[in-house]
Amino acid sequence: MAHERLPVGVVGVGYLGALHARVYTQLKRANLVAVCDIDKKRAKKVARKYRSWYFPDYKSMFDKVKAVSIVVPTNLHYKIAKEFLENGIHVLIEKPITQTVEEAEELTRLAEEKNLIIQVGHIERFNPVVRAVEPLLKDPRFIECHRAGPYMKKRRVKDVGVVLDLMIHDIDIILSLVKSEVDHIEAVGVSTISPYEDTANVRLTFKNGTIADIIASRVTKDEIRKIQISQEDSLLVMDYLHHDAYLIKRKGKKVIKKRLRIKKKEPLKMELKSFIASVQSNSKPLVSGTEGARALSVAMAILDKIKAAKL
Repeated sequence: MAHERLPVGVVGVGYLGALHARVYTQLKRANLVAVCDIDKKRAKKVARKYRSWYFPDYKSMFDKVKAVSIVVPTNLHYKIAKEFLENGIHVLIEKPITQTVEEAEELTRLAEEKNLIIQVGHIERFNPVVRAVEPLLKDPRFIECHRAGPYMKKRRVKDVGVVLDLMIHDIDIILSLVKSEVDHIEAVGVSTISPYEDTANVRLTFKNGTIADIIASRVTKDEIRKIQISQEDSLLVMDYLHHDAYLIKRKGKKVIKKRLRIKKKEPLKMELKSFIASVQSNSKPLVSGTEGARALSVAMAILDKIKAAKL
């Protein structure tokens, strides 16, 4: 039955994983039955709060859940997701999908063989600002993205640089907007306070001529999440952080600026709701394993360019 509550679990209940657990308890079609974390005390605390079982070992969840959110460090994504898929369980994997494109492609193949869903946690696709702008997109010619924030955030991952941490959101958005393949990549990156690049500046040139400039930093004082899209007849400006978007367009001799109506919704709630719906209807998720692998592939090519142009 499509409307039965789906038994779900969360592997990794740190800052973000605990948010996944909370949201699942708020969805009518989901039933949070299990959480797992190597930190037994933390798993216990989250389980108690959301009235679910807790396990220090994710393998104990195989016979308890039908779908799972995997919210662990990137180097564990492949191993854990593979085991859940092998046990017939649908997976939502936080971004980036895996450490390598080969791992991502293998997971996608396995899911297809077993008729299972892989969704990748590119949450900006569910941002109401992006959803509001989508109907106005015709043929983006030039895209500018700026994403920045302070380093010392409890949710900030420490096992990857800014490209796989923050920029990959914009890479995924851009790839979904531009209906063409990436032709050329220019990139520079600087390590400031971590062993990885903390600031990166990238230009993607697509085969259809579209250009996208992306700046990402995780060492700024203020948080910025903006994207600007130039089209032949209009300019679209989005501010993800402040849930704001407007359209600038020429009308006769006038230039009009129209603010778009944004329906305020929690992106994580929309993402998990969409995941449950994909599982229950056996339909392709908005961000599938294939798209997660494509975003990762471009991100890895950017990292190669950054290494080659070491500043």
